[in-house]
Amino acid sequence: MSAGAALPDRLPDNLSDWIAGQRWYQNSGHTPRLSLVGEWALASPPDGTALLTHLLLDDSAGVPTLYQVPLSYRSEPLAGAEGSLVGTIDTTEGARWVYDAPHDAAYCSALVDLIMGESTALSTASSAGAVAQGHRHPAAEDSRPVFSQVLRGEQSNTSIIVDTVLADGTPGVPMICKIFRTLHHGENPDIIVQSALAAAGSTLVPPPVGHVSGTWRAGGPDGGVLDHGHLAFAQQFLPGVRDAWRVALDAVENGEDFSERARSLGVATADVHALLAEIMPTVPATVDERAGVASLMRQRLAMAVAEVPSLAVYADAVDAVISDAQTADWPALQRIHGDYHLGQVVSVRGGGWVLLDFEGEPLRPLSERSQPDLTLRDVAGMLRSFDYVGGSYEQSHPGESASEWVLSARHAFLEGYSERSSIDADRYTVLLDAFEIDKALYEAVYESRNRPAWLPIPVTAISRLVTLP
Repeated sequence: MSAGAALPDRLPDNLSDWIAGQRWYQNSGHTPRLSLVGEWALASPPDGTALLTHLLLDDSAGVPTLYQVPLSYRSEPLAGAEGSLVGTIDTTEGARWVYDAPHDAAYCSALVDLIMGESTALSTASSAGAVAQGHRHPAAEDSRPVFSQVLRGEQSNTSIIVDTVLADGTPGVPMICKIFRTLHHGENPDIIVQSALAAAGSTLVPPPVGHVSGTWRAGGPDGGVLDHGHLAFAQQFLPGVRDAWRVALDAVENGEDFSERARSLGVATADVHALLAEIMPTVPATVDERAGVASLMRQRLAMAVAEVPSLAVYADAVDAVISDAQTADWPALQRIHGDYHLGQVVSVRGGGWVLLDFEGEPLRPLSERSQPDLTLRDVAGMLRSFDYVGGSYEQSHPGESASEWVLSARHAFLEGYSERSSIDADRYTVLLDAFEIDKALYEAVYESRNRPAWLPIPVTAISRLVTLP
């Protein structure tokens, strides 16, 4: 904990170590230094369990990072919740067992009630000015939660699947409530973009239920200015769906042609992009904007070569692609998905593809993720994802090749996208190549650090996309 930080004594002594071990903690290798910048209490259940959400600023590694940490404080251990126990504290009323609140049904119920009732959760005495406000979507049915469970496998957020009932006791529409663990000042694009698409009548995103917004002290515990941002987002949960990554991987495993499904995914992607261009602002790509994109690409190139020296042989050729892209014809900039791959799409039985998670790349500043961008960035992301399906298959089947499957899926996706989009991928080949190379360079750094055996996947892509002298 940071020196001099006035953290409430009700927080467990081991909280810093617990946060450092969570998948959503961004400063791996550091011990968090925490200070409280916001805190509020949700309505307590009849047994008196305290439901406190703490906003904790970590300044252990360069730029401070703000985390949302909801905890439940119980006077007795919660049966079956040993894995979500954070620690214990002693109070004047006796011992309290402190749990990661999304795993506590009492917290989930109170959070949904906050949204559905459009209620306000006020700050505690140690956090003046902080507040959380529920917002219910006008089309959301009036329901209450009866069962909840945390979705496994997430890294940057925590999502809770909630079963509901209506006022007459009949089953309601299930929902999934995403708790944003890393907070930023401003509007989260996941809420803004998906809500705008749903309001415009799109069936390619899940219907929204509501969200929670909040305020907290900017700049640390002594800050006088209040920041404002989104804390949670609830939308309809689509049971029985399968993410497109698993659908594609099963197809390549079974030797199934994926071209028709890839083509329909291209069509769905183009339809979402077209609707976003219609309902949200578009802007021309200025000279400065092009130069800025090219500069970031060159920074990633330098970082990748430093991390993976064998990429140096491609450096001049990649730089030439970036230069060609910078001076090429650019379409208008608009809102996009921002972190588009097969894991962000689900297959709905009888309903085709549905796109999820418009939050953008979690590690990019929120201000950047909310800016208009090139739709070709999304297209390139999906092409890289097809490459990874093939690479994953080849990793588990040494000596076998999935290259024909990958090429077929890539071609069909681009064909479907171009058929429905005003942005013909063939017309913007140099731009698309630059974005795909840029993504592959990022992947090369990641694989070098985390999965060296997978490094050939992005390196092979870079080799394919450039022309060596």
